[in-house]
Amino acid sequence: MFDSLSDRLSGVFDRLRGRGALNEADVRAAMREVRIALLEADVALPVVREFVDKATEQAVGQQVLKSITPGQQVVKIVHDALVEMLGSDASELHVDGTPPAVMMMVGLQGSGKTTTTAKLAKRLTDKNRKKVMMASLDVARPAAQEQLAVLGTQAGVATLPIVAGQQPVDIARRALQSAKLQGFDVLLLDTAGRLHVDQALMDEMQAVAAVSTPQEILLVVDALTGQDAVNVAKSFSEQVDLTGVVLTRMDGDARGGAALSMRAVTGKPIKFAGVGEGIDKLEAFHPDRVAGRILGMGDVVSLVERAGETIQQEEAEALARKMAKGQFDLDDLRNQLRQMQRMGGLGALAGMLPGMKKVQNAMDNGGMDNKVLVHMDAMIGSMTQRERSKPELMNAKRKIRVAKGSGTTVQDVNRLLKMHQEMANAMKKIRKMGGLGKLGAMFGAGGGLGGMLGGGAGGPPAGLPGLPGSGGQGFNLPPGFNKFNKK
Repeated sequence: MFDSLSDRLSGVFDRLRGRGALNEADVRAAMREVRIALLEADVALPVVREFVDKATEQAVGQQVLKSITPGQQVVKIVHDALVEMLGSDASELHVDGTPPAVMMMVGLQGSGKTTTTAKLAKRLTDKNRKKVMMASLDVARPAAQEQLAVLGTQAGVATLPIVAGQQPVDIARRALQSAKLQGFDVLLLDTAGRLHVDQALMDEMQAVAAVSTPQEILLVVDALTGQDAVNVAKSFSEQVDLTGVVLTRMDGDARGGAALSMRAVTGKPIKFAGVGEGIDKLEAFHPDRVAGRILGMGDVVSLVERAGETIQQEEAEALARKMAKGQFDLDDLRNQLRQMQRMGGLGALAGMLPGMKKVQNAMDNGGMDNKVLVHMDAMIGSMTQRERSKPELMNAKRKIRVAKGSGTTVQDVNRLLKMHQEMANAMKKIRKMGGLGKLGAMFGAGGGLGGMLGGGAGGPPAGLPGLPGSGGQGFNLPPGFNKFNKK
């Protein structure tokens, strides 16, 4: 997400920061490069023009040019302008009125409405502790109602029973009555889409809205369609009283132009972003965090939230008890690797940490991806329970067996064992240094994220105890990790 734009802007601002003093010509030259980067990211021209003019006006002021760190000041101005362009504050859903709160999902066919409806229902169930019902009003697309029912089963969310031949307005009435009688907090209506914006689509939506009086009308658009997504959103906002936008397939959009243009063109806030195919891959859209990611400042708050959601507290506490005794076997390593995968993998972690953009690029260029984690998990899985508990048993014959069983090489197995040994030694050193008090604090509220955020003196990040910290960096790959899987 925003990778190409982030890379371009990072280059521009690295050059600015590298210069002590700046004059107006330097700033204007940098802002011209920002303009080109935004246009290449497929941001709408009027939005780019307004953004650059406003940022340049502030950046060439005397207060900036005569400041101690003018480069940093310019970056802050661009960051604030990005936040303003994206909508300043995160926009919350209105679900706390008289139940059931009705939400209407609208959009073109193929934008991901039905899947997004299920994702949103799961999010409201898990995070907001709401009792949610979904109802499909799509009688035009074959098996659309059955699809929502299947997704409802996956998400653990109730769906309105299908009545063959019933029309959208009648389904909406029945859904509303059923939700009231059964005490549901939220009712999600998945409406039909078309291949293009037409009057029949608008008339149907307006009729459904008239009988259901929704608190939220969310437009679902595919971010990969770029400027066309912005045009669709503009057309819908002129016809229907939208309350917000959900962008799907944001994980596949390296440019990000649709997201950056949407708020400025339509005036409607982006409320959520779909970031993967999984039923839980829907994130709240926070403009300040997105701006931070674009400018390489990281997104530590989202990282904290993701860790808090995925860390298995019992696993963390059990590992803390073992580490208190200076123990760390291959099963423990495996748990930590799986924890990293649950949090989105190496790239996701690096992308959320300040100053880690270059590390992320180095990982990509070096061919290190999440397959490394999968390979290591496969190797550990090919060992017996006794071998995992006592890695010193791994002789040449056992290594050959493990390599064959996991589809890797003996060299890979040796690298894994070496990495484990270095990590186990680090655990013993922590114990000898009397760092267990800090460890205990790390495993406190939220899975103990202090270690991940602040690094600390050699203490491992909570939830990722296998990743020793380093003098305030707060995130290091395990010793030997960067050599792993290189032939």
